[in-house]
Amino acid sequence: GLANDISSKPDPCEYDVVVSSGEQVSIGLLAMAIQELGMKSRSYLGLQVPIKTDGAHAKARIVEIEKSNLLRDVAQGIIPVVAGFQGIAGDGRITTLGRGGSDTTAVAVAAAVGADVCEIYTDVEGVFTTDPNVCEKARKIERLAYEEMLEMASLGAKVLMHRSVEIAMKYNLPIHVRSTFSKGEGTWVVKEDDEMEEQVVSAVTYDKKEAKITVMRVPDRPGIAAKIFGPLADQNILVDMIIQNVSVEGYTDLTFTVPKTELGRALDTVKKVAEEIGAADVIADENIAKVSIVGLGMRSHSGVASKMFETLAREGINILMISTSEIKISCVIEDKYTELAVRVLHSAFGLDRG
Repeated sequence: GLANDISSKPDPCEYDVVVSSGEQVSIGLLAMAIQELGMKSRSYLGLQVPIKTDGAHAKARIVEIEKSNLLRDVAQGIIPVVAGFQGIAGDGRITTLGRGGSDTTAVAVAAAVGADVCEIYTDVEGVFTTDPNVCEKARKIERLAYEEMLEMASLGAKVLMHRSVEIAMKYNLPIHVRSTFSKGEGTWVVKEDDEMEEQVVSAVTYDKKEAKITVMRVPDRPGIAAKIFGPLADQNILVDMIIQNVSVEGYTDLTFTVPKTELGRALDTVKKVAEEIGAADVIADENIAKVSIVGLGMRSHSGVASKMFETLAREGINILMISTSEIKISCVIEDKYTELAVRVLHSAFGLDRG
């Protein structure tokens, strides 16, 4: 808020300096609280560990974690408290890891020190079959494969961020997502096993944080897609779903989705490219949502896609875009139908509790 009060487009480097300050306060207070309980503790900023990252401010990726200080503390009976969400770039500047960066830090540190498990304490009991705030029949999942959690996280599930799951999968590090307020078992995110494929669909997710951009009457010739998406990549703007219409009279329409937070920058970039290549127009739509089903069982069961499409059609929900992988199907729809779509799909695939 302070940054945006001063600038309509805050410098990402200075923005990181501002938003990383909260973690500095938190780790100092937590270290003090642990000391008050009679134990030794020491706090570490990302740059003190150090947690080395690339230079993509506000969305930096971890390159390396120096573990010697942390292991030395543990050997001496000192509990290290590490600031999440932040690191240090090669030029010595503070960086932040973007949304969910604290989870990413936790899993990366656990992997670096060779921990047996990384426990993520949150305000829910674990990972649910869908958002309980949308569907009261949602139920907690006992075990999920890394691949399922990775898809769910990238598709809008809010419990874990996909980058933290990527690291856990790479190092085969189990994650236990559990409640801060109870001692009960949460959800284990682990390596896939045979039992997991018995459930065709494990979860229904949704994401209202994307926007759709359509470039109209794009000349249909080799290299045009690269001209559009190359500049977006240079701006570190994430492109998700892409569809291209069949060419008519040498022209085609190209539609793709980007995060709503990046829509302004994306439009500025795409409009410049559209003018250069002779496209007719650029249209944006923020009133969309992506609804997805995820499950390892999709690999070995047919008819899942048709069941999803039929379920949505019965409710009069029009599908604007479709994307698939081995274990997920995503549909872009009008955002006003999001909650309805989630509930009917949750029921259609047998995920309702009781």
